[in-house]
Formats: sequence, C-alpha cells, structure tokens
Amino acid sequence: MPNDLLAEIVSAIPIPTLVVDQTERIIAANTEARTMLGQNIEGRHFATILRQPQVIDAIEQSLRSKGSSKTRHLSNDGAQDTTFEVQCRYMNGVGAVEGGAVMVVFQDVTHLEQAGQMRRDFVANVSHELRTPLTALMGFIETLRGPARDDAAARERFLQIMTDEANRMNRLVGDLLSLNRVESEERVRPREQLDLTGLLQSTLTTLRPLAEAANVDLTLDTSSGPISVTGDSDQLRQVFTNLVENAIKYGGSGGNVDVRIQASERDTAMRGPAVRVQIADKGPGIDAVHLPRLTERFYRADSHRSRELGGTGLGLAIVKHIVNRHRGRLRVESTLGKGSVFTVILPR
Repeated sequence: MPNDLLAEIVSAIPIPTLVVDQTERIIAANTEARTMLGQNIEGRHFATILRQPQVIDAIEQSLRSKGSSKTRHLSNDGAQDTTFEVQCRYMNGVGAVEGGAVMVVFQDVTHLEQAGQMRRDFVANVSHELRTPLTALMGFIETLRGPARDDAAARERFLQIMTDEANRMNRLVGDLLSLNRVESEERVRPREQLDLTGLLQSTLTTLRPLAEAANVDLTLDTSSGPISVTGDSDQLRQVFTNLVENAIKYGGSGGNVDVRIQASERDTAMRGPAVRVQIADKGPGIDAVHLPRLTERFYRADSHRSRELGGTGLGLAIVKHIVNRHRGRLRVESTLGKGSVFTVILPR
C-alpha cells in the first residue's frame, strides 16, 4: 500500500491512531495522535514517543507475532488524568519493503474509569452510612434480650434510640430513591408554569413549626410581587425545603433565616431574564475549603453534627441535580462567624 494512501486512511479515523512498521518507526499518524503525542512524531522510533513499558511491549508483541494485542496508556490532558485503551492490529503489505506494520489505536475510556470509580465510591459510602445504624440496632437488640430484659427505664431509652436509627436509615433510603429519580429526569426540561412566590410562601408555612422549635425567626421578602417561572413544583419545593431546613438546623444559632426572591431582566449568571432566591442565615458559617465540595454525595462539612441532626449527606446533591434540570445555577457564599447564603438562580 502506498504511504500516501495509508496516511489518508489513518487521517480518516476519528480517534488517535498511528502506524509502526518493521523498522519500528512511526510511518503514519493522524491529527488526533499528533495532538496527544506531539506534532513531529512521524519517522521517529515509537519507543521514544510511547515511553510506557506496557504500550511498547504490546506493539513489539504484535510486530513479532503478526497478530493483535491490547493494553492501556495513561496520560494527562492538562486538566485531569486520562486513560486510553490501546488496540494493536497487524497489517500485511504495509511499511518498509511492504514488510508489514502495526496499526495502534487509542480509545479514550476515561469516562468509563470515572463512572466505575464513582460507582465503587457510592457503594462504599452507602455501606458506611447504613452500617452505623445497623450496628447500633443489633447491639441494642442484643442488650434488650439480655442484661436490659427486665429494666423498664433502659428498655424505653434503647427503644427510642432504635427508633431514631431506623428513621435515619429510612431517610437515607428515601434520599437515595429521590436522587435516583432526579438524576433520571435531569435531561427532561420541566414545562409547568408556576407561581414561585406562592410556592415559597407555602414552603415556609410548612417549615415554620421547625423554625419556632429552634427559636429561629423565619422571614420572606416578597417585595418583588408574584413571580412566575417554568419548573417542576414538587422538585422546586424539595429544593427550598432542603435549603431552608439546613439554614434552620445549621445556621439557626444566629436567630434569623431570611428568604429573599428577586427578579431581573438580565442576570449576569444566566445572561438573560432570571429570578434569584436567596436563603441567608447568621450562623457559624462554612469554611471556604468545604464550599467546592458541598454538593458531592455524602460530603459533609461537619459530619458528626450532620449525623446528629439527621442529615444523610445527599440533600445538596439532590438540590444540585434539580437546579441543573431547571437549567439554573446554585451559588454558595459563606464567611466563618457571619453565616451563609445559598442562592438558587432560575431562568424566566
């Protein structure tokens, strides 16, 4: 096969591809391969370009056996580590004196690796979250069957703790189901036209007993009047319930939780008409080191306090996915000792 025809074939392949002949030099490479490995790689010995031993071994094996081989190539695109699956296939009648060559194709499988790691992390986190209450329940059951069998006071105390732990597991399972449902609908845009101001008023009315029990003054600024948006009323109620509950539980020590709704014809974040809902508290605030990770599954800025207050570590992850479904933005600002502000920005 003429080299110019080989070069045309290789250039038409949409993923990084190069060809190594029996002289062990690269005789063809497409644009994607040059972008990944360097612009001036043709004519050079492949081992000086592909310096990873497993890749060199795979190419050499294909050249010797005139067969196929497979391995992995690890790289970095400047932003993250990347993983490529490398396929080597022998071609007859190609290269120097038509002695044959190996086509080397790089398939990016980074997203598959990341998905696998996310799945493993998720299973590990769920197992950890369930193990603690299950261990407590098993311990108390054993105690009630033994030493506390005839101790009425201890029995009542243990049963209350068992109820709390069972409720915690129930909340976790509920949040897992909710997260799964939200993720499955994330690419489906909502079409319902709803009164966002009325929805906020209804949500705060429901949460007012919780605020009163925590000695928190819960206020809503509706000076902008009725504001309508396109959205899913149940999901948006879930967003604001979660954020206001968090403000009461974690920021309520400041005595105030203020909810403000404001519309604008051009919002800088949305580059168009939008509405902002801000939930502000005057509590202890959140250290800046935690802010980028707050919406990760099971991530907690204060894990001990979160568990004590019944948190599952999934609330803000659910909020993020719901806001994403509405093509909105979630902003978090916080200063230690001065409180936090969670802002939901929705297009109008």
